[in-house]
This record gives sequence, C-alpha cells and structure tokens, in this order.
Amino acid sequence: MRFIGNVLWFIFGGLESGLGWLIAGCIWCITVFGIPIGLQCFKLAGLSFWPFGKEVRYGGGTFSFIANVIWLIISGLPLALLNAVFGIIWCITIVGIPFGKQFFKIAKLALMPFGAEVI
Repeated sequence: MRFIGNVLWFIFGGLESGLGWLIAGCIWCITVFGIPIGLQCFKLAGLSFWPFGKEVRYGGGTFSFIANVIWLIISGLPLALLNAVFGIIWCITIVGIPFGKQFFKIAKLALMPFGAEVI
C-alpha cells in the first residue's frame, strides 16, 4: 500500500513539492554559509517526493533553533504556504484526505526543518 500511495503522491503533488525543496536547496548552496541548510533541503526533498511510510521526529539544539529562524524568514514561509494550500485542496474530498495529511506534514516540516529526523 505504501508503494501505491507514494506513486500516486508523486504524480498528484509530490513532484511539485519536492521540486520546491530542490530549488530552495540550490539557492541556499550558492553561499558557503548556506551549504548546511541547502544539504538539509536536499534530504527533505526525498521525503517530499516519497512521504508515505515515513515519520518525522523533532529534536534540536542551539544550531537547529538559529537555523530554523533564518530558514523561516528566508525560505520557510513560501514552502509551508504552498504545501498548506495543496493540503487544503486535497482535503476537500474524502479520497484526498491521505494526500492532504501528507501535505500538512511537509508544511510543518517546512517551518522547522532543522533538528527534524526522518524515520
């Protein structure tokens, strides 16, 4: 079931969501300071492409907090809003609720990606 969910997800929204993370990662990797943030974006693009069967745990520390604040100001809000809007659209129908829940999971992750661990 996970495989089918991931394939349908990729076709009906995961591609756009994952590309958003990849674009953000490429922009962050332009500077030396942004490379750690860009690498995290690339890791989270994989989750955004294939989210079913994966769970996100939040932890963190001082670096994670500082990186999340910088991330939120520069890149986090657009990605979170994009995923939240897609989540709302998918939740309109009963069949789309599982996809909407995945979009909401990724929207939360877009607000605080540092210190998060994908399992």
